[in-house]
Amino acid sequence: MSIVVHNFEQPDRFVAGTVGQPGQRTFFLQAREGTRITSVALEKQQVAILAERVDELLDEALRQTGGDPVIPAVAPAGVGDKEPLDQPIVEEFRVGTITLTWDSGSDRVIIEMFPVTDEEVVVSVDEGEEEQEETTLEVEVEASEVLIVKLDPGYARAFARRALSVVSAGRAPCPFCGGPLDPEGHLCPRANGFRRIAG
Repeated sequence: MSIVVHNFEQPDRFVAGTVGQPGQRTFFLQAREGTRITSVALEKQQVAILAERVDELLDEALRQTGGDPVIPAVAPAGVGDKEPLDQPIVEEFRVGTITLTWDSGSDRVIIEMFPVTDEEVVVSVDEGEEEQEETTLEVEVEASEVLIVKLDPGYARAFARRALSVVSAGRAPCPFCGGPLDPEGHLCPRANGFRRIAG
């Protein structure tokens, strides 16, 4: 079976964004290179975990290289993207599995996203060793499509920062139970079922 590959070697843009109102948002990752744009949908938790893992991967690569100046400890000033998603948004697929790799040969983060499938996914994690050149999360995936994005370390840090900002821009948490609070309120378990209103 042939696989459709959306490959972005030098993307002009790779961002997380949303469509819809807080509480009803659809999350997307969008890559653009020239006039070619690929958008994939995913869950809010996947965006948050991806951002955290990108930072962790870069932290580990920075540690293993002894502080390589190519890998910034934080997102560099002036690097980042605050623009909305490019329109029109055409969903290629809904993301099920994401793999991350640090490519020490090119000093780039490689993100691979595969669609949701009914197949069982086998995950194995390589614990980093001092002499190991690549930090990888290996996943055996049989998919019909894949989105591959390669990012320079500074841009990867900026992607993670924006992604976490997008995730946190949703509904405010209830001060009593911590659950998401809609503008019209919610049934709070800490209030014995009474409705709490956003203040």
